[in-house]
Amino acid sequence: MALRIATWNINSIRLRRELVAKFLHFHAPDVLCVQETKVQDPDFPHAFFHKLGYRHIVARGMKAYNGVAIISRLPLKATLGERAGRDFCDRQDCRHISVKLPGGVELHNFYVPAGGDIPDPAANDKFAHKLRFVEEMTGWFADKAEHKGKKMVLVGDLNIAPLEHDVWSHRQLLNVVSHTPPETERMAALMETLGWVDSARHFVPADRKLYSWWSYRNRDWAASDRGRRLDHIWVTPNLKKSLAKSEILRAARAWDTPSDHVPVIVELA
Repeated sequence: MALRIATWNINSIRLRRELVAKFLHFHAPDVLCVQETKVQDPDFPHAFFHKLGYRHIVARGMKAYNGVAIISRLPLKATLGERAGRDFCDRQDCRHISVKLPGGVELHNFYVPAGGDIPDPAANDKFAHKLRFVEEMTGWFADKAEHKGKKMVLVGDLNIAPLEHDVWSHRQLLNVVSHTPPETERMAALMETLGWVDSARHFVPADRKLYSWWSYRNRDWAASDRGRRLDHIWVTPNLKKSLAKSEILRAARAWDTPSDHVPVIVELA
């Protein structure tokens, strides 16, 4: 039996729920993880997704900012108590949620801070927050006793394009937040904690361009193709042999009132 998991920074679940419905109808993931839901938990559109056959939802949100949710056709069990997620950097800003899927796979959905515009933690509190957030993620997953032997999938808008060909110009973006050495080095350390496998690059060689985000500022985004790969799906090594397929749905960037991110999908056999 295959398991299809998708991740998508939707940039407001209420504003774009019809786009989510379109995606669910045509691509039918078993589980969809969304970020930037921008809605408090009582206002999450549960009934809307129940009618589409996605009756299992765990959401963790706040008004107007951030927020993560997992929308599923399969039963879910939150793994971290009532809050359903972990707080990082001493903030309750709804950037992580975790559930257990049938078969024992633990699924983590993250929304890493974007980091602002200035790549200097001394001059930019947002960038400092981002670096600290990734460092705390790394420390948590480095706890081998807590995570030993688990089958885990980590997804989300990690807001870092780690490799040279994850951005349209490695040289021009080295000093642009999302591709700076302080960020990419921290992401590499995070990947090393459990030997995470980057599912997209498992199928697409590192020397090929691959993006999941195109800026709203560029109206002619498709022609210029100045993208970045900010959205990721990783699996622990004990799931590597199960990787069957990966897809980044570029076409969704051209839908009406789109998010600037597009869905990323992985299929596990």
